Amino acid sequence: MGAVYEKLLKCYDCVREKTDFQPEVAVVLGSGLGEYAENIQVAYELPYREIEGFPVSTVPGHAGRFIFGYVGRVPVVCMKGRVHFYEGYPISDVVLPVRLMKLLGAKILFLTNAAGGVNPSFHAGDLMLIRDHIATFAPNPLIGPNVEELGVRFPDMSKVYDRQLQQILREAAGENGIFLQEGVYTQLTGPSFESPAEIRMLRLLGSDAVGMSTVVEAIAANHMGMRICGVSCISNLAAGMTDQPLTHEEVQEAADKAAPAFARLVTESVKKMGEIV
Repeated sequence: MGAVYEKLLKCYDCVREKTDFQPEVAVVLGSGLGEYAENIQVAYELPYREIEGFPVSTVPGHAGRFIFGYVGRVPVVCMKGRVHFYEGYPISDVVLPVRLMKLLGAKILFLTNAAGGVNPSFHAGDLMLIRDHIATFAPNPLIGPNVEELGVRFPDMSKVYDRQLQQILREAAGENGIFLQEGVYTQLTGPSFESPAEIRMLRLLGSDAVGMSTVVEAIAANHMGMRICGVSCISNLAAGMTDQPLTHEEVQEAADKAAPAFARLVTESVKKMGEIV
């Protein structure tokens, strides 16, 4: 048994000692959705620090706990705060939470984040359905010996973001009067924001939004056979697109303003997902 898989199983055993809750949908709450737990009928909360060996987020606005409960009648597990590669964790630790949620029973992964807008038609506060991603600039979490217990050595990546789940998101947005952009998300490592030249490069590559998370989680989840969807909150226009310098506080503020619509979209989408699990 490899060290990565052994650590994952230890975390799983630790969680199962505390709760036998069986989620069907896993939701990763990015910046601006930290208070989403208020929309959940909470069955159990588990701080990351109580899971032996589990990575703990050090980023302001990321609380660091699993929320087990129900959205409508759908059993869910939510990550209230994620860990990032730029915090110094090995990439296997960054994707450990997603792998753990799959082992706990989740079949669908709903990823959310705050992102910089690369597409010039985007505005701060827009929500963007992730149709595809660019992973070239982030370390691939599958590098190293393949964990055969989780998936195949060379997983197909042609349909990472599930088409049916994308349609559910579109329908939920339309039914609730939420304007939903669509596009390609790119993950860079951070923690520095991108330079104007890097943003021009990303635009040439076909990117619509950029951030410091999500893609590596999607790769790991796809490797394990999860159905995946994702939404970005465009919290600011990226470097060089305005005269304003970028700050984490700006990102958090814009994400907070978009949080009510974001939360409504997540809630109504998850309810619909419960019908197809």
